Amino acid sequence: MKNYIPNAITCLNLFCGCLALYFAFNFRLEYAAYLIGLAAIFDFMDGMLARVLGAYSEIGKQLDSLADMVSFGAVPGAIMFGLLTQAEASVLGIPADILPFFGFLITIFSALRLAKFNIDTRQAESFIGVPTPACSMFIGSLPLILATSGNLYDNVILNPYFLLVVTVVFSYLLVAELPLFALKFKNLTWKDNAIRFVFLGISVILLALAKFAAIPLIIVLYVVLSIFKKAPTS
Repeated sequence: MKNYIPNAITCLNLFCGCLALYFAFNFRLEYAAYLIGLAAIFDFMDGMLARVLGAYSEIGKQLDSLADMVSFGAVPGAIMFGLLTQAEASVLGIPADILPFFGFLITIFSALRLAKFNIDTRQAESFIGVPTPACSMFIGSLPLILATSGNLYDNVILNPYFLLVVTVVFSYLLVAELPLFALKFKNLTWKDNAIRFVFLGISVILLALAKFAAIPLIIVLYVVLSIFKKAPTS
């Protein structure tokens, strides 16, 4: 029975992704964003339980990627589609009714990232390229900031040039040969986990001060710290 528990948690991740897609395509982007967060919790839990229970399986590995493709591939693309639709602007000659479809570049490059991850033996202890949950949380934070900031960031977040830059940059980062550390603790010593403790400490402070507006800063911090201290890739 224990072998089925991680897969059941993975299915909850997938279910959250399905619900998030429903809300995203009905332009309730903040609900879709909350469901990304819940899916990320389930995504963390299924891996943790698989390690604790020793319940690794090939079907579990494939199911995890398929669930992630929905929750952290299709959903952020749909959210970006919704944000670009709200922007109601043409950019570089691209008509306003065509521009939103560029948001699905996130979905395409997420699929490439997940396929690459499944066959890349270098990513057992760290990542090469930005993980799809990190990309999804950045994009998912944007409608939450819009919903809670009292129009403070509307001119930035709903700027079509900003949204296109975010789309292109994250599409690249998903598949870039960029070593990034993983939040996996083999022990709790400072020597082996200094960068993780620093990242988590700063992240908690940022969340306390800026709430949802801190999430994009935390994702940027994650990438910057990884660049300054390259994660091992063997």
